[in-house]
Amino acid sequence: MFDWEEKPELNITPLVDVMLVLLAILMVATPAIVYEEEINLPQGSKTKAYQKRSELHIKITKKREIFIGKKRIPFQSFPDNFLLLTENLSKDSPIYISADRSLSYGDVIYILKTVKEAGFTKVSLLTNG
Repeated sequence: MFDWEEKPELNITPLVDVMLVLLAILMVATPAIVYEEEINLPQGSKTKAYQKRSELHIKITKKREIFIGKKRIPFQSFPDNFLLLTENLSKDSPIYISADRSLSYGDVIYILKTVKEAGFTKVSLLTNG
């Protein structure tokens, strides 16, 4: 006789086993699948040669002495001397400023402001870290 009050139980163990086997097969087979797309790359310009831009390194010591390369410049006359030294330099050239830790914030900003007012846009402050 059939009991209408009996609740059916679903046995999903075989389904889980089959899915795990399929997942294992997929994981093993996927690295072996290689997809290759044929693309046409544009031709590069061989007429324009790479030109290295000149860069400038400004070093400020704790005695407020400024060195551009090996040339020493007094702190107070830096703006005028900087303009004279960089008149032939491209405004896209990178400028690197490294200053002693014991200098005041205002001294470093004075140099940075002078470089920015000269028209240079790529100015970086160097650190040890």
